[in-house]
Amino acid sequence: MKKRAETGAWISISAYLFLCTSKIALGHALMSEALTADGWNNVTDVLTSVAVLIGLRISRKPRDQNHPYGHSRAESVSALLGSFIMATIAFDVLKSALQTAWSGPPSPPDIFAFWTALTGAGVMLIVFGYNRWLAHQTGSRALQAASKDNLSDTLVSLGAAVGILGSQFGLPWLDPAAAVLVGLLILWTAWNIFSDESHLLTDGFHERELARYRRTMESIAGVRFVVDLKGRHDGHQVILDAVIEVDPSLNVEESHRITEELEWVMWREHQVKETLIHVEPAQKNRHHA
Repeated sequence: MKKRAETGAWISISAYLFLCTSKIALGHALMSEALTADGWNNVTDVLTSVAVLIGLRISRKPRDQNHPYGHSRAESVSALLGSFIMATIAFDVLKSALQTAWSGPPSPPDIFAFWTALTGAGVMLIVFGYNRWLAHQTGSRALQAASKDNLSDTLVSLGAAVGILGSQFGLPWLDPAAAVLVGLLILWTAWNIFSDESHLLTDGFHERELARYRRTMESIAGVRFVVDLKGRHDGHQVILDAVIEVDPSLNVEESHRITEELEWVMWREHQVKETLIHVEPAQKNRHHA
């Protein structure tokens, strides 16, 4: 699965290398701040795609003495590093665009800059569709982050195209304004990726997901009550730690059968990779919500 996910990273890198070189070169030649900013946006994408590829390669490594749980979190680390790269270039794009706007009304860029930006948007829409499909197929968090970036790039290129087109109709300030919008969109995407991956790396877990898992567990025959339930992610996989109560008259073998059934149901219903279960005898007079 992870090897398949690398295909998406390579496609992104190839597309971004072509787009960033052509947009930056044409942006300077055609005097379009928006197209140049769009090109720098694609430079961030090359760097983040390389980070994704490295993360996918590392996450495929088997468990070892120093990593008994494997290397799956390398995907999230690579996505997190990518968000820092994106934020750095976003500030640089914003600085350049604001300096251009402050220096006075620029002359409108060549109309060919509009067609270049529009073509770039079409290319990125295709790459986004493929990577989103591949991320769902493989469950790769790094590729999910990359597909979000692909979508933002499509919107960025469309915004640049609109700004360039508007500058052709007596509104030259729209070109640097579009560049500012590009910078803000890069920054927004970087924040979303940083927020998601930092939440995962610090073992954050949504309460609504735990509540859903708890309901499934308590519906299993033999489980009297779920005393405690914690969740964490190992890459794109979920690992649960549960404390359950069962009938105190059951012997060890009967209690073990309940835990095996619980593990199987959690995998079948929710694709939970591993459910670690501690069994306790049910307490009398416990109030069940």
